[in-house]
Amino acid sequence: MALAKITSITGRAVHVPGNDIDTDRIIPARFMKCVTFDGLGEYLFHDVRKNADGSDKAHPLNDPRFRGATVLLSGANFGCGSSREHAPQAIQKHGFKAIVAENFAEIFFGNCTTLGIPCATASRADIARIAAAVEANPALEVVVDVERQEVRFGDQKVKAEVRPAARDALINGRWDAIGELLDGLPAMKATAAKLPYLAA
Repeated sequence: MALAKITSITGRAVHVPGNDIDTDRIIPARFMKCVTFDGLGEYLFHDVRKNADGSDKAHPLNDPRFRGATVLLSGANFGCGSSREHAPQAIQKHGFKAIVAENFAEIFFGNCTTLGIPCATASRADIARIAAAVEANPALEVVVDVERQEVRFGDQKVKAEVRPAARDALINGRWDAIGELLDGLPAMKATAAKLPYLAA
């Protein structure tokens, strides 16, 4: 199974401001009693989006102007706390394909990369510029360019870095280690067939 080469992500954006947004805020632990990750997108940021009776709180993801956004903008130390892989899974299942933040927690970053979600770092001032442009025009097309390491929006662009190893994996379609192992299965079987001690 050849993996997609993720060179850029294009879509509308939404800004979820704040620093130290941890994985428990991204997906509360009580929603992790699932066999598969498929339904987790429904519970993304649940406790800050929903009241106890299930009604909506004021939150960017509840704002109809940003419904369908695929680029998530946020602050510093995004994805800190528990190492649960459910957090990037919930982000992906909600429909997000890229995240732009000031920086990321290490394990969260790695978990996102293995799902093919680029995590690009930009300065606080530049994220504020993107957020302001999106607030003014929620339909604005935002391009997270992994290859060129920039974010383009309208007639503006800002620098947005993706760590070298992750960038290389994404743009060359090597972001899923399990996928790479499966791709190598025919070569492994051919080698095993030549080994006398494995011949039956």
